[in-house]
Amino acid sequence: MAETTLDKIVSLCKRRGFIFQSSEIYGGLSGAWDYGPLGVELKNNIRDFWWKEMTQMHDNIVGLDASILMHPKVWEASGHVSNFTDPMVDCRQCRSRFRADQIDLTKPCPNCGTKDSFTEPRNFNLMFSTHMGPVQDDSSVVYLRPETAQGIYADFKNVVQSSRVKIPFGIAQVGKSFRNEITTKNFIFRSCEFEQMEMQYFCKPGEDEKWFDFWKEQRMAFYEKMGINSENLRWHQHGEDELAFYAKDAYDIQFRFPMGWQELEGVHNRTDYDLTQHQQFSGKDLTYLDQETKERYIPYVVETSAGLTRNVLMVLSDAYEEEKLEGNEVRTVMHLHPKIAPVTVAVLPLVKKDGIAEFAQKLEKELREDFATFYDQSGAIGRRYRRMDEIGTPYCITVDYQTLEDKTVTVRYRDSMEQERIQISLLSSHLNKTTKLYKRG
Repeated sequence: MAETTLDKIVSLCKRRGFIFQSSEIYGGLSGAWDYGPLGVELKNNIRDFWWKEMTQMHDNIVGLDASILMHPKVWEASGHVSNFTDPMVDCRQCRSRFRADQIDLTKPCPNCGTKDSFTEPRNFNLMFSTHMGPVQDDSSVVYLRPETAQGIYADFKNVVQSSRVKIPFGIAQVGKSFRNEITTKNFIFRSCEFEQMEMQYFCKPGEDEKWFDFWKEQRMAFYEKMGINSENLRWHQHGEDELAFYAKDAYDIQFRFPMGWQELEGVHNRTDYDLTQHQQFSGKDLTYLDQETKERYIPYVVETSAGLTRNVLMVLSDAYEEEKLEGNEVRTVMHLHPKIAPVTVAVLPLVKKDGIAEFAQKLEKELREDFATFYDQSGAIGRRYRRMDEIGTPYCITVDYQTLEDKTVTVRYRDSMEQERIQISLLSSHLNKTTKLYKRG
C-alpha cells in the first residue's frame, strides 16, 4: 500500500471539492481555508456525530452556543491577555518569522541559511483584537475568542438556573476560535481560524479523578465509533514541562497524521481554577449549591477539547488509501464511515436510454429523504464507481434493464467492491442496517 502523504491529501481535497485555499484567486491567505461542497458536508457530519455522542447519548449534558465576541475582562480572568503568548523571532536577512521554541537559534535560518540572523525573542500575543463601537481607543478593544471554553464558564450560572441541571453535568459547545499563529503549517492542522468541539464537565471536588478516567475512556471510544483505525491513535500524558499550572492532570489523544504523531484532542482536569477566576474578576457568586446536602462549593471541571477542523484532517488521513487491484490497477478510495461520508448513496443508471435514466432519477429523489444522495449518469459505470470511491461514497446503486422488470437494483459496496441485488422496497432499511453494523474491513 502506497504511503499516505500530506501532498496527496491536499491534492485530493482541491480536486474533489473538499478544501480550497482561502482567497486563492488573489494569491491565497496563509492560515485560512475554505470548505468546498464535499468538505462542508464532511465537517458538518463530524460535528453532528460528536454532538449526538456528547448530548443526546448523555442525559446530563446540555448544549450552548456562546458569542464569539465577549467582554474583554473574560480574557483577563482566563489569563489570555497576560499569558497567551508565544516567543517569536525574525530573520533579519529574509524577514521570515518563527516560533523561538520550535527552531534552534544557534543554527542558520531554515529559510535562507543565513547565520546569526535572528532577532532577540519577544512575546507575541496570539489573540486577534478589534474594536467595538464608533470610537477606536483602548476602551473599545474586544477580542476574537481564542477558545470556546470561556463562554461556557461565563454562562455556568445561567445554565444552572435555567436548565435545572445537577452536578455532575456537562455543557457542550461547537464553535469557531481564532489564534494569530506565528507560523501556520500542515494544511488545516494549524490555522488562524478553526473550529472546536468542547465539553466542560462540572463535578464535585474529590470526584474529579473518577470522572477524569471516565471521560478518557469515553473519548477514545468515540473515535473507534467513527471508524478510525485504532493503530493510528494513542495517549500522551502531559509532563511537568507541559502541564498547565492550574491543571491537576492532562492527557492528549494523538493521531498518526502524515506528518507524524500530533495532538487531536485533550482531556484535562482543570480543577476549580476557571470558575474561581471568573468569580474573582466578575464579583459574581459562581458557587454551586447542592440542594440535597446544602453544601456550597465551586465545582471542579474535567474538559474534553477537540478540534473539529483537525478532526476533518484526521478523518481524511485515516480514510485515504491507494489500493492495488488486479492487473496493476490502482484505485484511490476513501474509507469514510457511512455516518460521516459527504455522500452516502450514489444512484447510477447503467445507460441513459430506454427509461432507465428516468427511473434512476426518480429513485434518487426518493432516497433523499433518508440519505445524502448523488446522481451520476456520465461515463462508463466503472469510471463512475471510481469517482465515488475517491470521495468516500459507501454505497453505489446501479439501475439497469433488470430493474425495470423486477424492481431490484445492484448495490455495490465501496470497501469490498462486492455487489448484490436488493429489492427497491427493502433498499432504505437494508442500507440503514448496513450502516449501523458498519465495520471497516
